Amino acid sequence: AAMYAPMRMGSACLRSLRARPAICRCAAASAAETLVQAPSWPSRSHLAGTLRASDVDAKVCLCGWVDGTRNHGGIVFVDLRDHSGVVQLASDPKGALETHRRMERLRNEYVVHVFGTVRLRHESNPKMQTGEVELCVDRIVLLNAVTKPLPFSVSHVEDAKNQSPLEETRLKYRVLDLRTKRMANNLKLRHQVIKCMRRFLEDEQGFTEIETPILTKSTPEGARDYLVPSRIHPGSWYALPQSPQLFKQMLMCAGFDRYYQLARCFRDEDLRADRQPEFTQLDLEMAFMDQNQIMQLSEDLLVKVFKDCANIELSKPFPRMTYDAAMSRYGTDRPDTRYDLRLHDISIHVKDCSFKVFADAVSDGGSVYCIRVPNGGRISNSKLKWPKGEVAKEAAAAGLAGLSFARLGADGTLEGAKPILEALEGDRANKIMEHIRMEPGDLLLFGAGPTRSIQTALGRLRCFIANSLGEIVDSNVQHTALWITDFPLMEWNEEQERYESVHHPFTAPHASDLSNLQNARAHAYDIVYNGVEIGGGSLRIYQREVQEKVFAAIGVSKMEAEEKFGYLLQCFDMGAPPHGGLALGIDRLVMLLCGASSIRDVIAFPKTTQAVCSLTHTPDPVPPSQLKELHIRLDQSKEPH
Repeated sequence: AAMYAPMRMGSACLRSLRARPAICRCAAASAAETLVQAPSWPSRSHLAGTLRASDVDAKVCLCGWVDGTRNHGGIVFVDLRDHSGVVQLASDPKGALETHRRMERLRNEYVVHVFGTVRLRHESNPKMQTGEVELCVDRIVLLNAVTKPLPFSVSHVEDAKNQSPLEETRLKYRVLDLRTKRMANNLKLRHQVIKCMRRFLEDEQGFTEIETPILTKSTPEGARDYLVPSRIHPGSWYALPQSPQLFKQMLMCAGFDRYYQLARCFRDEDLRADRQPEFTQLDLEMAFMDQNQIMQLSEDLLVKVFKDCANIELSKPFPRMTYDAAMSRYGTDRPDTRYDLRLHDISIHVKDCSFKVFADAVSDGGSVYCIRVPNGGRISNSKLKWPKGEVAKEAAAAGLAGLSFARLGADGTLEGAKPILEALEGDRANKIMEHIRMEPGDLLLFGAGPTRSIQTALGRLRCFIANSLGEIVDSNVQHTALWITDFPLMEWNEEQERYESVHHPFTAPHASDLSNLQNARAHAYDIVYNGVEIGGGSLRIYQREVQEKVFAAIGVSKMEAEEKFGYLLQCFDMGAPPHGGLALGIDRLVMLLCGASSIRDVIAFPKTTQAVCSLTHTPDPVPPSQLKELHIRLDQSKEPH
């Protein structure tokens, strides 16, 4: 034991060297009998991934998992992995024979405690950070064995060769999945992002982190609430927060000036790749700052996070585009501006044309839009043929009743179906081609109908065509961030026959639009990165009179407002400052930074698209006794979904 004294070891590590470990027998995955040490909690002197040439001749002890084994003519090599990386272990029968035999019986994911001397490798491995050195093993202790076949490989050294298992399998064996290099790196990046945000907000901007309640009151946020029954108050319920919206506004009224929180939020809504029933957002609220100042601070934060955590340069200031402009040009309020394929409004040029579909759309108050596809020969007529063509199918799925198209030939003449050519004869075609800067070889795709419907449908078709033609630049190469501003304050809900808030009813309208709230613009702003919304916010209403007007416009009576939001209105009566804020979706942001396709790949223990945890098998039934305590009786006549 004296020869290990110079090492940076804890006393527990030294004691484990001096004593012969007590041994107990257990079943192992390998055919050979495996000896496992009785329960112990050893310490280590170094981390596996930190050993370098400067550590040669050092006596060290390591702990970790077996990442892989190789037996080369009697010399046994084992890759040992811990959270810091992988290092190679070496043993041959000329050394300690018992240690060599133990090394031969090791299998992937066994947990071991290793003692040895660092030495240079005969041939370095540039693919490994520890590739210059290896550990010549003096003694190895097996702490735990794998007793069942592994459902998939998690080796970091062989990561490129590992076949990716089905997501269902990965989620079922999530603990094993979290050992993979990809998942480990994703969660480490998530930690770095959150750490960077905290340092920026606290150390550079003077924000205060304050936690808000999880058990709270149901409020209108746009999705269903998750409800929690109260045992103490039969028939009453808490709601899990969809966001800390009202609490952060009340913190501004309390004078905290700059608040932030890594908030857990819950929404009972249909799921998709970038949605979870529970998610995390960076929640910000600021008093005495206007919209430009809030947006500037948010830009500074994102520029720092992208640079420090992913080495991505975002240019400031971010471009700004109004909601109406985004819908008119790109057919979406989260446009991907890495490629063009813009929408063009040609209603003025076809309003009196002979093609009834175009003329009627304009006369009925709608619009006619087109997309110009450069080098349109890349899309054949068969793909455009209604309704079975590949592009035509997508157009139908997007909501278009038909897909008209035309091409500009090499000689400058327009080619297409007879009704289209007749409709665009004479000066109309020239004006359209000049308006959209059409060139020979270009393809035009038309859509006609209610303005918002056509914009949205062509916006979806635009993305489909860009993907099909490879127009979208790799997100590792090009990065675009922009603001979308001036959203509508409210929109008409056809089903409920009333107006409802586009964001939430606490968003401030433009002062010049107060007399016509149904058509008012909101002081709301979303931030979009490469076509994905990563955050959004607004200036808030802080005066009772304005808040009551907005409530009335969406059908909330004064009595109902007092019942649901009286505590907030009371704050307005006690001197509420002008304030505003923003929330960034942590899960979605990290997903984009690490190039994952789903936020489930950046959450340690996510739910499936059916809102189920495959690991813990939740949700699940509870005993009748628990339901009785909560004063709940199930309707057994109802079939479960």
